Order: sequence, then structure tokens, then C-alpha cells
Amino acid sequence: MALARRPDLVHVSAIIAAGGRGARFGAARPKQLLTLGGVPILQRSVEALLAHPRVRDLVVALPPDLAADPPAYLRHSGKPVIVVEGGARRQDSVARAFARVPPEAEIVVIHDAARPLVTPELIERTIAAAVAHGAAIAAVRATDTVKRGDPDGTVVETLAREHIYLVQTPQAFRVLVLRDALRGSGDATDEAALAERAGHRVQLVEGDARNVKITTPEDLNAAERLLAGHAPSMRIGHGYDLHRLVEGRPLVLGGVTVPFDRGLLGHSDADIVCHAVTDAVLGAAGLGDIGRHFPDTDPAWKGADSLALLARACSLVRAAGFDVVNVDVTVIAERPKLVPFVEAMRANVAQALEGAVEQVSIKGKTNEGVDSMGAGESMAAHAVALLARRPA
Repeated sequence: MALARRPDLVHVSAIIAAGGRGARFGAARPKQLLTLGGVPILQRSVEALLAHPRVRDLVVALPPDLAADPPAYLRHSGKPVIVVEGGARRQDSVARAFARVPPEAEIVVIHDAARPLVTPELIERTIAAAVAHGAAIAAVRATDTVKRGDPDGTVVETLAREHIYLVQTPQAFRVLVLRDALRGSGDATDEAALAERAGHRVQLVEGDARNVKITTPEDLNAAERLLAGHAPSMRIGHGYDLHRLVEGRPLVLGGVTVPFDRGLLGHSDADIVCHAVTDAVLGAAGLGDIGRHFPDTDPAWKGADSLALLARACSLVRAAGFDVVNVDVTVIAERPKLVPFVEAMRANVAQALEGAVEQVSIKGKTNEGVDSMGAGESMAAHAVALLARRPA
């Protein structure tokens, strides 16, 4: 029976299982810290979940030493992130993470850190199926002939491959189903198996052949090739923002407080330059907009420094495999004159982008007395961003 609420109102929490060290990979450090396209595998998986509009918060299970000193991208993100120590088994790590999921959660999505190429579409399909059926797993049909063998390597039988599925993550569950599943005893390779033992129906949803699990160096090489061929090397994004001018507020543009008798009204500091650039870089990377990651309904962003929000957005863009080539911003305002402040704005925005000042252009235009901007009642900004896909 489906949850009796609109799907977009269901509270979805996520868990990333990263409590192991990937011994089969044979690396000197935990597998999840190795890089794919210059970005840690764990960071790619974390950012993929956090970037999804349905996911509200995330719990990450890590080995004890990493949990004690987590990477910066787990300490500074646009959504709530909790880090817990993993357990001896995968199901122990998931249970510890599940214990920290907020009480208002209705659906929990579980994803392996070792699957960093998961797509928004696959996450969405899995969530929707869990809302409708209670439990869901991503899986792909077997295409090769499948045989069952004995311990000596002798074929016992040939299985009907039309009924064989290769399971992936994400897997998603209603909270009550997952709680029931984790009460079970015995080892299991995934939470779906525990749910099946507890008597719950688990729905299969179409997986993705690109959603590879990185277990060996050969898997990592294959993922590098997939990442390199995934999209065009250049992306262009456009951003726009407008706010009303009111008394009693500072006027903040590009992180610079500009002397003026009024400021821009907004939930954060209403910095239209940073907001437009944020939308431009997120849009170019296909990651939505500023409202998805920093909603004005969230009190956490009240009065927020928009330069910091821009820096966080750029970390998402880098996690998606892109670097910012340049941004061009036009601020539309009758007053005050912005020329004395433009260089400081450029420097601030460049720092947030982790780029050079030469990569940032900011210019001011009037609206020739037309509309609210021309009347001096509001200001707006347009921004264009060019991104380049990072070579694998």
C-alpha cells in the first residue's frame, strides 16, 4: 500500500555505507578515498545523494578513524550530514546509520559509496518504488547464461536467466520495513535480503549499466572511461536573480557591502551577484538551482553569506567532474554606481570559485528608468557560466 501523501512531500533520508576499507581492491588506503576523475569516490557518491531534490538529509557510515576526522565535504554541505562509525559488517554499519536518521523520515535510501556514478534518475526510480511498495532495489537483468556450481567448480544446473537480476544500489525502504529488516539475525549482503527474510515484498526497479561498483583497479579504470565519455566537454549555464530594495538592510553585492541608504530584501544576505552565479554554475552542471540546495524555507540559510553558498555550490560542480572556466555577470541597478566596488566583487567571486580574478567579469547597467529597477525599487543580476569537464 502506497504512503498516503503526495510523493513530493514524503521525507526521504539517505544512508551511505562506507564503513569498510575495500581490502579486495588492494590499495594502501580505504577504497572510498581513491579518486575518480580527480574527485574521491566517496565524495562523488555523497554529492550524488545530496544533490537529489527528494533527499533531505544524509548519514554516512565510515571506518572509525575516518569518522573521527571526516573529510571537509562531509562537514560543510548544503544539507544536514551526520557521520557515524561503521560496524564489522555492512548491516551493522547500516544499522548504526539508521539509528541516527531523523524521526520524521518516512523513506530511507541506502547507497554504496563504491557506486559513485549513480544518476538522479535511478535514485528517483528507487524512491518512487519504495513509496509505492514499501521496499525497492535497483537491478539489471542478466544477459549472459547463468550456471550454479558446487564448491569444486562443477556445474550443478543452468538457471533461467530471464529470472536472474544483478542487484545494485540504491535500495530504498519505508522506515518501518527497514526497521523490521534490521532486527533480523544472520549475515546478508544487502538490506533487501534482510527485508525478504522478514517477509516483506521487495520491488525490482530498472538499474543502470553505468552504475558500476568499484571493487578492483579494473573497475576503477572502467569508471574513468565511463566518466570521460559521459557528456560534452563544455557546458554553459545562465543565472538570474532579482530582489526589492528596502530600508534597514545592508546592500551586499559580490560579497562587498556597498554604502547605500537601502539594501536588498531576502532570506539570506540577498546578494544577487552570488545568487545569479550560483544558479549559472549549478545549471551548467545539470544540478538544479540555488533553491534546491539552499531553500528559503530552511531557517539554516536565514541571513546566510551568499559567497559561502556559492563556494558550496562549486564543490558540487567539481564533484560532478567540472571546472569553472569563467563567469560573466551583469548587475542592473539605477543607483549606486558600482564601478568603485567591481574589483573587490570580482576577487570575492573568484575566491568562491577557486579560480583567478581574470575568470570573473562583473559590470553594471541601468534600466533607463524602466520598470521597478529603473525606478530604483529593485536590483537584478544576470550571469553566464562556462564549465569544462575535467579530464579523467
